[in-house]
Amino acid sequence: MPAASTFTQEPAQWRSKSSFEGVSALALQPFSEWPYARRAPQCLIETWMRTDAGASYLITARGFGATADSEAWLQLRVDESGARHWRRVVAKPF
Repeated sequence: MPAASTFTQEPAQWRSKSSFEGVSALALQPFSEWPYARRAPQCLIETWMRTDAGASYLITARGFGATADSEAWLQLRVDESGARHWRRVVAKPF
């Protein structure tokens, strides 16, 4: 059984408002609109390096509801091996 990988510091761009809003936003909108939502969903993909020279990808999805206060965040880490690890973001990062 291979040794457990050690990750470098977690990617931080998903915690920055400028990654999702404004002229320099890095997040993508995979759809131009979404039914019953005030805004289209957004997606940000960041590389998360491991100390064993491997890589994972942290995918952050931001979705919106019909009202201004309905917003949800979800993350998926995908490892090179294909393993997937979901996590829920409990509070808005900004």
